[in-house]
Amino acid sequence: MVVSGKAQAPARKSGLLHELDELARAVIPAIALFLFLRVIFFQPYTIPSASMEPNLYQGDYIIVSKFTYGWSRYSVPFSPPLLQGRLFEKPAHRGDIVVFALPSHPDIAYVKRLIGLPGDRIQMKQGLLYLNGVQVARAYLDQVTEDTGYGVVRKVFRYRETLDGKSYVTNDFGLTEDLDNTGVFVVPQGHYFMMGDNRDNSSDSRVAPADGGVGFVPAENLIGKAQIVLMSWKAGVSLFKPWTWVLDFQPGRALKPLH
Repeated sequence: MVVSGKAQAPARKSGLLHELDELARAVIPAIALFLFLRVIFFQPYTIPSASMEPNLYQGDYIIVSKFTYGWSRYSVPFSPPLLQGRLFEKPAHRGDIVVFALPSHPDIAYVKRLIGLPGDRIQMKQGLLYLNGVQVARAYLDQVTEDTGYGVVRKVFRYRETLDGKSYVTNDFGLTEDLDNTGVFVVPQGHYFMMGDNRDNSSDSRVAPADGGVGFVPAENLIGKAQIVLMSWKAGVSLFKPWTWVLDFQPGRALKPLH
């Protein structure tokens, strides 16, 4: 019996090692594939602010396609300085919802709507957006009450804006907000002009980096185009409160295409 017991021990050890080996063979390629897809093709982001309401809300979990504009060093985690400019660069278009590295702090990712291309002249006059001297078409929709994202609830006017054939809804607090009247911004070559859809609650290219804004965004800083809201939770969801994963889940926003 003793001999039999000794003979079985190596078999049990070998079986355990075999199972670990099989697990590693299954898991490691899956992780490698996930990392490859994340680095090269798609990347998820969460929305932390209200600056893109009513199209993106705090708690939205979006998918960004990196290949849409080609790749730069900001397409890769930790932004290693291995690449200058963009590889396989493709033009961005007015109306795209873009995730980009904030020029003043490239380790921070922002999401805004692309309004101005290189050479464009952008101006706000009495809350209206002008592109190259022509007012961008917009039509009044309705008035709603929304949380601004900082616990302040206020009335919001909604408009449908149309830019280069793309139609989307914007929020507007009124005609007397800080950024409703600006000078003319001339977009430099190799840069873009970004604005939030929540026009009076967005620090974007209308605000200089020195004042906490975005300023003009270099083409190199583009990470990708926001394509879809994969899933969404209310602002109260917490990793340490598992019941909120279900109670605060917003199924109506899941798999919502972005325009």
